[in-house]
Amino acid sequence: MKTVLISECSDYNIPHTALLDLSTIKVKGCTGCWTCWWKTPGKCIQHDLDDFYRSYLNSDKAIFIAKLENGFISGNMKSLFDRMIPHFLPYCAFANGGTMHMPRYKKYPDIEFYYDYQFENQDVYNIFFDYINKVFTQFYSKNILIKNVSDFNTRRERDENNNLERLAQR
Repeated sequence: MKTVLISECSDYNIPHTALLDLSTIKVKGCTGCWTCWWKTPGKCIQHDLDDFYRSYLNSDKAIFIAKLENGFISGNMKSLFDRMIPHFLPYCAFANGGTMHMPRYKKYPDIEFYYDYQFENQDVYNIFFDYINKVFTQFYSKNILIKNVSDFNTRRERDENNNLERLAQR
């Protein structure tokens, strides 16, 4: 399985085929020039994410590890989300209760989004969850998982134990 890892934390050793380390890379903001739609379809005029775009679109799964600030994603992560617009067509359709850009490609990766943050209350969490879910729904990801990073560690340990049990049964 091809997995791209997008991480703002270097504390996690996650198997991946491609990495975008947001703890060391500053994503340039979208200029709003529309070149990615009209002049060079699917390609941003800023070339800092070219390799990432290819890895993302060719992956089966994208794992995001985000450090939240004040209950929301960082400006760097938001710039990344904004800069993913070339993956979609400039034409819109009404779907899933809102307006969405039409997909440019046949397949988009499944998403696992893990955040490093403790929400002060359920209402704040719900706003965050709805936003992240809406972003990845609009990115045409079929399977979207949004969890605290502590759930990732528990899930990973469970998967490793299951793998060890399978090996022991052979």
